[in-house]
Amino acid sequence: MERVAIFPGSFDPFTRGHKAIVDESLGLFDRVIVAIGVNTQKRGMITPEARKRLVEDVFRGEERVEVVTYTSLTGDEARRLGATTIIRSVRNTTDFEYERTMERANRHIFPELKTVILLAPAEVEHISSSLVRELRAFGHDVAELMPEGVALEDYLKD
Repeated sequence: MERVAIFPGSFDPFTRGHKAIVDESLGLFDRVIVAIGVNTQKRGMITPEARKRLVEDVFRGEERVEVVTYTSLTGDEARRLGATTIIRSVRNTTDFEYERTMERANRHIFPELKTVILLAPAEVEHISSSLVRELRAFGHDVAELMPEGVALEDYLKD
């Protein structure tokens, strides 16, 4: 039986930290679905289509990574895609408390789904999408926070 996991998030933008979690997840699962949640009430820095293209570019040639966008509950999307596990990542205790609450809610609504919480590797634990957005807004170079070979400006044009 194929082990399929879903890694949900807004990924606005997808960072080196996110990539590290997907890379680690590929050692645990046969297939990892990066699921970009789209909140129609929010306007992100990068369009959902450009976020999807960015992640697809990062994992070009890695057949075990699939990228989708969705507007439903994560559990419903996981079921639709045949995933049995939700991957989440934590950088600190604040993240952990939030993720524990979400895991309990998901378990109540979707008891067949398991949540795996991965610790962000030390070298990327300081990176967040909000940090990238904030630094960029103040004119700072964010290249070292992005996956190797990704020029954020290429995805802002959509």
